[in-house]
Amino acid sequence: MFIEPQIGKQSKGEKSGWIEVICGCMFSGKTEELIRRLNRALIARQNVEIFKPKIDKRYHEEKIVSHSDREIRSTPVNFAQDIILLAGDCDVVGIDEAQFFDEGIVDVCNHLANSGKRVIVAGLDMDFEGKPFGAMPNLLAIAEFVTKVHAICAETGDLASFSYRLSQNNTQILVGEKDHYEARSRKSFMSGRKKQKP
Repeated sequence: MFIEPQIGKQSKGEKSGWIEVICGCMFSGKTEELIRRLNRALIARQNVEIFKPKIDKRYHEEKIVSHSDREIRSTPVNFAQDIILLAGDCDVVGIDEAQFFDEGIVDVCNHLANSGKRVIVAGLDMDFEGKPFGAMPNLLAIAEFVTKVHAICAETGDLASFSYRLSQNNTQILVGEKDHYEARSRKSFMSGRKKQKP
């Protein structure tokens, strides 16, 4: 379990920021972990702002909701740059489904961390083909802390780190749940992909 780092001595009025990335496949608990960390910050009476891409309306138009129905308020935004304008003078910024944002999300996270904010980002590290997804590889590279969470393979019960798409839709972005995806181990993912290819 991730425990927040202790902040060392700082110059008067100077805050130290950093970036935490929570990544993994579908159904691995990324959003659950994001909500847990943000709730801890709220309990600590820190000023928290939370964002998600407007494209993600699976459970709620505005709230971030986990697969186990835990939820937290958030602000849906169209573009990564909007986050800087809306974050204001908060202490902690939470961002869910980072893979759906434009490449500018990397600069946004850097800007926020450089201005003394704790930035907690959650997202899929790989797409339905098992390839790095969107800006996530770059976010992983610049983060001080990275947590990779795993699901359970729907076929074998082994640890799963791949999001297997059940439909034949080949667009990279297809927002969905168990109707479109299941978590798979590497072996099950590869065998399923072979069967899908004509």
